[in-house]
Amino acid sequence: MAKFDVIDLKKKKVSEIELSDEIFGAEPNANLFYEVAKMQQINRRAGTVAVKNSSLVSGGGKKPYKQKGTGRARQGSIRASHWVGGGKAMGPKPRDYTYRPPRAVRRAAVASALSLRAKEKSLFIVDAFPSEGKAKVAFETLTKGLALTSALVVDEKKNEKLHRAVRNLRNFDVLPPEGVNLESVLRRKVLVLTSAAAKALETALLKKRAEKA
Repeated sequence: MAKFDVIDLKKKKVSEIELSDEIFGAEPNANLFYEVAKMQQINRRAGTVAVKNSSLVSGGGKKPYKQKGTGRARQGSIRASHWVGGGKAMGPKPRDYTYRPPRAVRRAAVASALSLRAKEKSLFIVDAFPSEGKAKVAFETLTKGLALTSALVVDEKKNEKLHRAVRNLRNFDVLPPEGVNLESVLRRKVLVLTSAAAKALETALLKKRAEKA
């Protein structure tokens, strides 16, 4: 078990917390980052691009003119791809880009990202956040009290006022423990957890590993 300092909102140590080495002390794994980041990015693709082929274009059921005697090339339908307004040959079709690595890989990637922030000394664990629900108070707390310019803040979902306040800040993100993902952790250089959120993350990730075992 690794020990971390728990600080107040003025960066003064108030206690210590023990967290699992598997979650907060693992060796960062670039391969896990690649696989899960690829999943998150590629799954945003809608894959809805499409054009009409000759079977989808309206009309063209009748031969445009007789086969012989007109002096023109033989044609069977005005829906052919070489006609203006005809269907497109070999055009793009809707497709599913979904990519989903195993759950164990996704969980391990999050644990690896948490460990990376701990290794970089960019992980701050605070005892609690105020819940006034005002963006100005949250901004002053993060920028003046904790001396941060950008960070991901993680606190329990029930602290709705904090989530509402931090959501309005440009350089700060906020999530409940159950919403933490690889991209959210890596997007900001600093990670701020409440002690309750840190324990919730540890419990969730260790539980999934225990289920796998």
